[in-house]
Amino acid sequence: MLPENLVVELHAVFPPDRFYTDPVDCYAYAYDNSRKIFPPDAVLFPLTSAEVKHIVTLCNRYRVPLIPRGRGTGTAGGSLPELGGIALSMERMLNIISVDPANRVIVVEPGVLNQAVQDAAKPHGFFWPPDPSSAMFSTVGGNIATGAGGPHAVKYGTTREHVLGLKAVTAAGNFITTGCYTTKGVVGYDLTRLLIGSEGTLAVITEATLKLTALPGAVAGITAHFRDLTSCTAAIVKIMAQPQLPSALEFLDSGSLNLIRGRYPDMLPVDTNAMLMIEVDGFHNDIADAISVILSACQSDGLIHASTVENTATLWQARKALSPLLREIAPKKINEDVVVPVNTLPQFLHGLTQLSTRYRLQNVNFGHAGNGNIHVNLLINPDDADEVIRAERCLGEIFDLVIKLRGTLSGEHGVGSEKRAFVSKEIDCVTLDLMRDIKKLFDPNNILNPGKLFPVVE
Repeated sequence: MLPENLVVELHAVFPPDRFYTDPVDCYAYAYDNSRKIFPPDAVLFPLTSAEVKHIVTLCNRYRVPLIPRGRGTGTAGGSLPELGGIALSMERMLNIISVDPANRVIVVEPGVLNQAVQDAAKPHGFFWPPDPSSAMFSTVGGNIATGAGGPHAVKYGTTREHVLGLKAVTAAGNFITTGCYTTKGVVGYDLTRLLIGSEGTLAVITEATLKLTALPGAVAGITAHFRDLTSCTAAIVKIMAQPQLPSALEFLDSGSLNLIRGRYPDMLPVDTNAMLMIEVDGFHNDIADAISVILSACQSDGLIHASTVENTATLWQARKALSPLLREIAPKKINEDVVVPVNTLPQFLHGLTQLSTRYRLQNVNFGHAGNGNIHVNLLINPDDADEVIRAERCLGEIFDLVIKLRGTLSGEHGVGSEKRAFVSKEIDCVTLDLMRDIKKLFDPNNILNPGKLFPVVE
């Protein structure tokens, strides 16, 4: 329940269509793609940075939780109002402030969709490389908050590499400006990269200066089908050892392929047990050489066939079919986006097979193999208490294996609430305490997205 005086002050500034208090209206902001539900006490829709500052200042004064969110496409529970409070929806801050082709820069507000950035940049011959699967629907602010990636991160990197500067409001209601307008700049601490991936726990982003990249002159696709996982992972390691990186390198295991076959029987060869979807881009003259090198790297006794794809849009048909199918075959999926060094992928995927067999769980794995970023999906029935317990134990061992291989527990989805209990497996106590101190400096009253990122201190 919000303090009455706070509600009165907010009503004085925000009309009813931008200040929801009816539980029915607020319900759409109670969940994200983690599918967990925590209703907020209210939802606010600012239109300007000044309004954001006013909201943050009031929430800080009244000690009310404030949870920034974009379009709720995140999978890690990062925008869930677990403690109630106010959901701060940035979805109506939609201005593309400027497009500057000469400096390869676009400046946008946080509610602008990723796809809208691509549409604005394309006529000038540019694009913004972060390309999560939710790009059509996710906001720039959400991409920055989670440090989003996607298939093309193998060549172009994640969001952190493509943000030059930010404007934001700290929990005390102070405006801050980080970074600069140029691609070179080393004055002061790098607060831009600190805010990227902070999931709204440090400040509320109100403007982003994004670095654009030239669209490639040519793009080509390759599919490679393997009889076994060993041959497929060996090909991944060989491809990534080449001087010229693919622009995307996606992996699907036998569980993924069987799901696709169940819905689209004629899409895949019956004896394919592992598959790579590969994209290369660059200058026209370089594409043929890149394809030749990759096809050579795929050669092994376990290769069924590898060939180029005329229309690269069809390359992603199988990959995009996966996520909806996962929801159909199990009431719940535990989806993790762990990352391991590429040369340890064979060991990691073999370990996943052993663990899922030992714990008697159905497991489907796919993802951005060029980064070693595998989406592990444990498919369970949440009404089966024994299966839930087995899944939790299996997940703990999966994370232990990731850390043993010098990997990380999240490559692009973030920590949110779903993964915070495991963070201490990766980050030592001293470092965690330093991070908590940074949080206190930005947000001394712990109003911004409280409870996220950090494990609970016993």
